[in-house]
Amino acid sequence: MTSENKNDLYLMEKDFVRKGNNTNHISFPLGGIGSGSIGLAGNGRLIDWEIFNRPNKNSYNGFSFFAIKAEHQGEVRVAKVINSDINPPFTGSGNGKFRGYGFGVEREAMSGFPHFESSTFKGEFPFAEIDFMDSKTPLDVKLTAFNPLIPLNDKDSSLPVAIFLYEVINQSNEELEVSITGNLTNPFKKEAVNQYKDYGDFKSIKLYSNYFSEEQPEYGDLTLSTDGDDVSYQSYWYRGEWFDNLTVFWKDFNSPGRFKERNYNEGRGAHQVATYNYQDVCLLSNHKTLRPGEKKEFRFIISWNFPNYVNFWNVSNCSGTDNCDYPSWKNYYATLFEDSVSSTKYVWSNLTRLYEETAEFKETLFNSTFPDYIIDSISSNISILKTPTVARLSNGTLYGFEGCHAEEGCCEGSCTHVWNYEQVTPFLFPSLARSMRNVDYKETQFENGKMAFRLMLPVGTTLTNASNYLGHKRAAADGQMGGVIKTYREWKISGDTEWLKSIWKQVKKALEFAWEPSNTDWWDRDKDGVMEGIQHHTLDVEMYGPNTYITGLYHTALLAAAEMADAIGDNDGNQYRELYNTGKAWVDQNLFNGEYFFQQIDLQDERFPIDLELGEIKYQVGNGCHIDQVIGQWHAHVVGLGYIFDPDKVKSALKSIYNYNFIDCMRDYANACRIYALNDEQGLVIATWPHGDSPKVPVPYADETMNGFEYQAACHMIYEGFIDEGLNVVKAVRHRYDGYRRNPWNEFECGSNYARSMASYSFLLALSGFEYDMVNGHIGFSPIINQDNFCSFWSLNQGWGDFRHQDGHIQLNVKKGNLYLKSFKSDLFTSKEIKSVFVGEQKVKYTKEGHTIKFFDKIVVDINQPFQIQYL
Repeated sequence: MTSENKNDLYLMEKDFVRKGNNTNHISFPLGGIGSGSIGLAGNGRLIDWEIFNRPNKNSYNGFSFFAIKAEHQGEVRVAKVINSDINPPFTGSGNGKFRGYGFGVEREAMSGFPHFESSTFKGEFPFAEIDFMDSKTPLDVKLTAFNPLIPLNDKDSSLPVAIFLYEVINQSNEELEVSITGNLTNPFKKEAVNQYKDYGDFKSIKLYSNYFSEEQPEYGDLTLSTDGDDVSYQSYWYRGEWFDNLTVFWKDFNSPGRFKERNYNEGRGAHQVATYNYQDVCLLSNHKTLRPGEKKEFRFIISWNFPNYVNFWNVSNCSGTDNCDYPSWKNYYATLFEDSVSSTKYVWSNLTRLYEETAEFKETLFNSTFPDYIIDSISSNISILKTPTVARLSNGTLYGFEGCHAEEGCCEGSCTHVWNYEQVTPFLFPSLARSMRNVDYKETQFENGKMAFRLMLPVGTTLTNASNYLGHKRAAADGQMGGVIKTYREWKISGDTEWLKSIWKQVKKALEFAWEPSNTDWWDRDKDGVMEGIQHHTLDVEMYGPNTYITGLYHTALLAAAEMADAIGDNDGNQYRELYNTGKAWVDQNLFNGEYFFQQIDLQDERFPIDLELGEIKYQVGNGCHIDQVIGQWHAHVVGLGYIFDPDKVKSALKSIYNYNFIDCMRDYANACRIYALNDEQGLVIATWPHGDSPKVPVPYADETMNGFEYQAACHMIYEGFIDEGLNVVKAVRHRYDGYRRNPWNEFECGSNYARSMASYSFLLALSGFEYDMVNGHIGFSPIINQDNFCSFWSLNQGWGDFRHQDGHIQLNVKKGNLYLKSFKSDLFTSKEIKSVFVGEQKVKYTKEGHTIKFFDKIVVDINQPFQIQYL
């Protein structure tokens, strides 16, 4: 099918580089999984300080920044903040008194001081690289910033640190004494203390407060450190009034020689509350001598430890700022590190390994032979795990909001129907995905199988509070069926049948709630394989009557449960298959209009709430073309269950979604909902009524372009062979997040860093034709693009690596861990004669059956033993 996408969408410069106005909205998160993050702005500023166990958008932590100085024979030749120009608007923002709108750019941006003329931002998550340019500066300065992200290593990927590596080249013809100075503001306004210490391998300044006890929510600390051999420091900037602190700092910095220590010996007393201008700031300077043409690296780490995560967002028994009875628990990272110095020690001791393993992951992913915007989509949305959208409970369990409000999480509870779309954690961090399944089935399931679709915190309070939260007394039909599918996925990725046995009773009850007599929503009360009752779903309303959106998820869950039951020895597997077959036959006959699947509505059903004035049930899809009408089939492809609907009908439905729901220019489209695309932008909207029979009040969000939905549909198009169409949708989404319009590392829906966007990882599966079944030791690749010279990243529970194909040669490499295989499948050699199969240097005996080769004995692929096939 040929694309009709008319616009040549701008994405980025070559090699993932953004510059000029396309850096305007960049905030690149630097932090661990569930540890919070600091944002690196497109021009090098440190913004969005979200390390205090809550979102904190558009924030600074006082005067926290890096600056560079170069001297020659006692004369300062360069003194600049390591930022480039800040872009308009310059009026200021916010509603602060004597600051904000009408008071100009925030002083914390340091844009009022000498800085670099321009910069380019190369974002290949988890690495950010900024090159700073200035025609008057005889130094080349490059920053590489990252937080470790290593597949299968969730501990090192959850470190509460931001790592800054500055590379400086002396381009002058004279020797220069170069200093890079890190400045960090103590965030506490009461009894703040800044404490310098030399640990030998590194020097640091720890920032904390004596005012708070270890149990209080505000308790915590930060540490600024460097491993430089030659350092100077000031534990405290000058304490003054008005603009004194920054004025004195710059005069100190712009003078030749080392900094002289300033230590006030004690923190401010509780009565000496720091104000906007007077929070204490420390500095730590790393000094090196650079000969003409010489390059050296200056390394810094900012680490933090705010151990007490509190549920402040839905607690009403609060009588004052310091007298709030918040439920509290300890962050996972705080169970590993007693304070920020402890995590700093760990990182400095392991920095080379952490960098190399993170770089190996990044390079393996970015070497995949996919279009740049696909890799950009996959990698950028992995960053959501590194934002305040995600937390880790004390035992390491992964927990997520849907997204982030500016100052608190948006829609708590690892919401099942939102996290249904997420595909990052099961492949990169499978143990974290299993932790989500474990806590769901332990803490959110009622005795009759009904499940709350939001996990309340602290753990253990869900079943008593679920009926009161936002009025959601219903289970979510899509979320509950999705949980069964995700359990199947986690089982197939891990091959751990013992784990499956440990939760099977709960999984089975969740599925069978569909026809449980006490289910007052009557999902499938007559047990005919079709959901026809009241079906709450992710668009925050209920579907009334049969539809393939929810029934497709139900069918995928039935088939997944049947296979799981067989593996465990539960005879109900046959019942689930029979129920699926009955339902599928009914769907084929009753829910397809020749173009796409629709919703059947019975206005005579007395269970359903008819609006008498409108003469309809509000918030339905009806005869509309819904973006998620075959989402169950997408899930089935991702987890390897084959077709659950008639393949021809599925293809027709996806073709209709693209033809009817892809809006070529939003300027001419009427949208009464939230504005996520506008002007000349493009995207897939949630629902359209191409034949003019739209309900008077249709399903909410019908006119919105929400990234996670778009990714699901686009990926499914690719699975069904509509490759150009699927790629056009991805291109349209990433165009909207090009750095000029929106932040490339913050796809938002109901708030920032929205979890549903992690559906983008599934493009990797679809484009590589990746299949997996670790229960049976099976893996396969059948790439659908760039087949003659193909490379793709892959990751499963026991190992990760890449798959390569070129000139009749297939090679499966393991970069970390290992892979136990009994069979391998690929369309690449279906009609070819296989010449040889090797693991390392050992020839392997096998039989070939069509697309699949089966090994006589189980083989082990590891770092030193790649799997190779040569065919003619």
